[in-house]
Amino acid sequence: MKKAVITTLALSLLALAPAFAQGTSTSTTTTAKKKTTATTTASTSTLSPADRKFFTDASQGGMLEVELGKIAAAKGSNPDVKTFGQRMVDDHSKANDQLKDLAAKKDVKLLGKLSPAKQKMVDKYNKLSGAAFDSSYMSHMVTDHKEDVAEFKKEAKNGKDADLKSWAGTTLPTLEDHLKMAQETNSKLHARKK
Repeated sequence: MKKAVITTLALSLLALAPAFAQGTSTSTTTTAKKKTTATTTASTSTLSPADRKFFTDASQGGMLEVELGKIAAAKGSNPDVKTFGQRMVDDHSKANDQLKDLAAKKDVKLLGKLSPAKQKMVDKYNKLSGAAFDSSYMSHMVTDHKEDVAEFKKEAKNGKDADLKSWAGTTLPTLEDHLKMAQETNSKLHARKK
């Protein structure tokens, strides 16, 4: 009787062996797929956190410059402010396009619209007009471009991604020129008030 039970048990195990083997194979395949997916994700995420932050900040800042420049070109009461605003639209649109192309190449997803904080700034400037707009806008442009120049210098010097570092370095002279123009225009506006 013991022989019959052992034989039945052995035959049952043999009958189930293919099912166990298939389950193990599926488990192994699933594990292999997970490892491949993790490797693929890691390989597309080669940018340092600082470079990723620079991508996002430069994109948001560039879009803001374009939007505020459009407002300045349309609503500025001073011809120098209008000219400066149009220059912001032209130069930052070009830089934004270059950055978008680089982001696509690096598989970096950028927001296609302004963050809520940046949009609030656009809304604020849309409500201003005349000399109040000119003065506030140009003061903001001086402050903003000082920050931009500092950030782009930092990325051009310390960036880990060679392409992003190069883009920052080639864009920097334009930003330095914007800063100089903003300071000159702002000085002229404040000289007229006196």
